[in-house]
Amino acid sequence: MAKARGPRYVDVSNPDLAVDCPRCGLRTARFVDHCRNCGYKLWPSSVLASAAFKSWRAANPGRMAASRFDLELPVEMDNTIDFEARAHQLGIHIFPNSNWPFVICFGALFLSLAAIPFEPVVRVSLAVIGGGIFLVGVVGWVIVEDVKIFPNDAAAAGHEAPH
Repeated sequence: MAKARGPRYVDVSNPDLAVDCPRCGLRTARFVDHCRNCGYKLWPSSVLASAAFKSWRAANPGRMAASRFDLELPVEMDNTIDFEARAHQLGIHIFPNSNWPFVICFGALFLSLAAIPFEPVVRVSLAVIGGGIFLVGVVGWVIVEDVKIFPNDAAAAGHEAPH
């Protein structure tokens, strides 16, 4: 007589992933071979428990996200948070994203490399390159991007404020 490869019977209509342990009575995962609380053997083998879980999961497409170690079916939740809206509710001002600080740091890297005692030509060239990149970053962040973000401030700078 051939040996059965899969579970003989699995109640696929039962949606529960947890069962009460026959020995201790506490809830434990249904498709693990031992009770998590007392170690009571729920299934003859882990292979059989895994096969039973696969047939239970295949019976309903909504169960595909479940793991055999879960106690409940996982619930899909949207955990996205709009930090700008939340900050606005709390009265906190968040500065817009900018890449210019990276340019400034890249220029500062070359400036710091110029401080290492290399040949004078190398040190001067590193200082010139670093200073140029640093100044481009500062001008881009302070002048160019500031005008894009706050266009009214730049236009009203030459006029007296209304009383």
